Amino acid sequence: MRLKAKIFVASGGLLLSVVAPAGIASAQPDVGPIVNTTCSYPQVVSALNAHDPAAAAQLTGSPFVSGWIQNFLAQGPAERTRLIQQVQNQPGAAQYTGLVLQVANDCNNY
Repeated sequence: MRLKAKIFVASGGLLLSVVAPAGIASAQPDVGPIVNTTCSYPQVVSALNAHDPAAAAQLTGSPFVSGWIQNFLAQGPAERTRLIQQVQNQPGAAQYTGLVLQVANDCNNY
């Protein structure tokens, strides 16, 4: 399940806007910056590398994770929200929320 948590990390550039949809529990973090990112995959990787080189290495070293992130970035907000909700339900995903939000908030700088 750790791989899915890493997917969530990368999703931030997705990593990484709008307020979270009403269906998400209030205990969940605001995923708006992630859902509405305009960053490209290279920007996400660059931002992730700046914040956490080890996580960036795992992202770029996994064709599955890289593909998931690229697919995520190609989707619209509704599908991104659905994908995030799936990943949030994975054990360990919450520990990456801060990193994902950092990447989402500044990936446009790369």
